[in-house]
Amino acid sequence: MLDNLVQYVFTSLPFVVVVLLALAGVLAAGVGMVWPRLLVYPYLCAFFWITSTNYGSLAVFVTPGVYSRGSGLLLFPLVLWVMLGIWFCARVAAIFRRDAAPECNLRPWFWGWTALLAAHLGAAVLAGIPPKEALAPSGFSNIVWMGPLVAALLLAFRTREDAVELGRFIMLAGLARALYGLGRWAAFGGDPNNVYANMNAIRIRLTFFDINDSLVCMMACAIAAVTLFGSQPAALAPAARPGSSFKPAPARQPVWRALAWLTLLATAACIVLSFRRSAWIGFMLGCGVVLLRFPPRRRVQLALAALPLVGAALGYAALRRLGQAQGSGGLASLFYDMQSRRFGPESERVLELKLVLADILARPFTGIGAWGRYTGYQQISWQANPDGGLFVHSGVLHIALKSGLPGIALLAGTVWAFVLVARRALRSLPPELLGLGTAGVAAVAFMIPDILIGTPFPQVRTTQMLAVALALPYVALAASSVPAAARRSLHVRLRPAEAPA
Repeated sequence: MLDNLVQYVFTSLPFVVVVLLALAGVLAAGVGMVWPRLLVYPYLCAFFWITSTNYGSLAVFVTPGVYSRGSGLLLFPLVLWVMLGIWFCARVAAIFRRDAAPECNLRPWFWGWTALLAAHLGAAVLAGIPPKEALAPSGFSNIVWMGPLVAALLLAFRTREDAVELGRFIMLAGLARALYGLGRWAAFGGDPNNVYANMNAIRIRLTFFDINDSLVCMMACAIAAVTLFGSQPAALAPAARPGSSFKPAPARQPVWRALAWLTLLATAACIVLSFRRSAWIGFMLGCGVVLLRFPPRRRVQLALAALPLVGAALGYAALRRLGQAQGSGGLASLFYDMQSRRFGPESERVLELKLVLADILARPFTGIGAWGRYTGYQQISWQANPDGGLFVHSGVLHIALKSGLPGIALLAGTVWAFVLVARRALRSLPPELLGLGTAGVAAVAFMIPDILIGTPFPQVRTTQMLAVALALPYVALAASSVPAAARRSLHVRLRPAEAPA
């Protein structure tokens, strides 16, 4: 009897799980159509916290993460389909509110990326290439998926109160991630994905190897800096809902200032102790964006106070890492692995770029296709795997290789559209939203080195984090431009007219 009961339980367990997941999905959809931002926060938490790489780890068995396509039946990772569902809920909520979608000059460019991907998919089908290879992350499909996330953030955070809440969330998320990284670095040996110690025999510990963790810290650091040194230090204090009599309690402002100071110090230390050159250079670029948002006198004061500290920290970290690299010395040690020796084999990083440039020049207008592999990739040691030749250590060259001039034109147009709005946002945003807008621009500046010499576009987490950074100035601008009457209609349900007595 007991054996039969156990058999029934285990037989019905998969069906019970499916039913529970369906009920959870229906409940989440219902909540999302009323408060879409409540679905966005868990999605952002996953990307802020779950690492996307095991490169450099000594683990024998590595389980696929949430960013993997799994068996490939869905063509894209499940997490992206979840994000599409969040966008759908936010769009339905906007329709019920009769609220038009905020303006975004990135929208036509993302449609252009979608059309280009559709063209590559059609070419792949005609050439007998499986569609899943043309839609693989190793092409440029991840850029297309950035569009729905930007749209979802714009639809979910429509009021100033919502935008301020998003800024507080990003700052606290960055603080939590930084404290976790620093605690693990101090007491538990740092990030296990330590390519420098495990593969290059460089005796250092890392906070985070994944560049996206440093990106979260950069966004939080920017918000904290604007909060502390901007025109209104209490910008992150809880805002009052339009039409209500609630006002932030002055006693709470010191708490947020203390959290901002802790965030500023912890996130900066976490980025420095990542020991990644792209993170160091990106951090300096992001700090430059933040400094430009202050008045000239305050800018000079902060630069004189911060540059010696940041310079000393980066100098010490550089000596710890680059001083142990073979053949390094002076400023050129920053690029020691891209320098070829006078005798012997050429640097693999340089050889990779030469092989890729040869294929780009051979097919400049169409590229080798989203599914293609560049010629001669077998000569590169790190390409000796099933994904060999599908990615390049340069985001710009990756797009040029896979999609040719159309992809480069779309990339340039996307960047230019963002620059135009970023300049307007940083010049016109009110103080309480300036931190959010600055965080997005500083995060994009932080990622410039990785886009130039890294592999951002084949990575789901990196492209989704880039989408968050791109969206923040647009969210801040849209929230600041919503009229007071419209803001009240977003939060307060109109009461029916009372009948005359």
